[in-house]
Amino acid sequence: MPGQDVVIDNSTPEFKAYLSLPPSGHGPGLVVLQEIFGVNAVMRGICDQFAHAGFVTFCPDLFWRIQPGIQITDKSDAELQQAFKLYGDYDVDAGMGDIAQAIEVLRERPECDGRVGAIGYCLGGYLAFLTACRTSADASVGYYGVGIENSLHEANDLDRPLMLHIAERDQFVPPDAQARIHAAFDDHDTIVLHDYAGMEHAFARTEGLHFDKASAALANTRTVEFLRKHLA
Repeated sequence: MPGQDVVIDNSTPEFKAYLSLPPSGHGPGLVVLQEIFGVNAVMRGICDQFAHAGFVTFCPDLFWRIQPGIQITDKSDAELQQAFKLYGDYDVDAGMGDIAQAIEVLRERPECDGRVGAIGYCLGGYLAFLTACRTSADASVGYYGVGIENSLHEANDLDRPLMLHIAERDQFVPPDAQARIHAAFDDHDTIVLHDYAGMEHAFARTEGLHFDKASAALANTRTVEFLRKHLA
């Protein structure tokens, strides 16, 4: 079932999201949180992938306050420079309001059975961590989130399931940052950490520079099992 762009029409002003439905047409909801390249072909493909696994996926345009409709890639220096500028200009706290709103909009859609999770990559991986801590999401997953080590206190009262995938050779999450994350969360009751030896940032980005098929498949399998368990 092909995905489509929809309007989050109870927001002011309105902003858009990409919606992809499972073959059955209904299921648990999953808000997909973008990388720094916008709701591009990679993010849409991720939505379609998790829709095929049974989730009603919803990828909001988190850069809409800066420039609506960003869809760039990691294939040129100019696009990379634009992406990092967008990252620098992005207001995380305002964005968390957008994510909370997207969760509630998805929860109320007729295709959604009521439970909603979140999954994010890179910037979205950090936002998935914050989503677990700040919103009503029933379960969250973050892939190589950047900046989590600076917000560990956000999880002080976290009582909802969270899974974090950590790339051992992530140039944006260096070893000391990874050590701080492990020290804070290894014994946490509701947080699960998975490390990927030898992997670099964005190892799950299909056709990306550091894509690793085996590690991506392992992370995705773990993610689907985790989400099915907690969103069923």
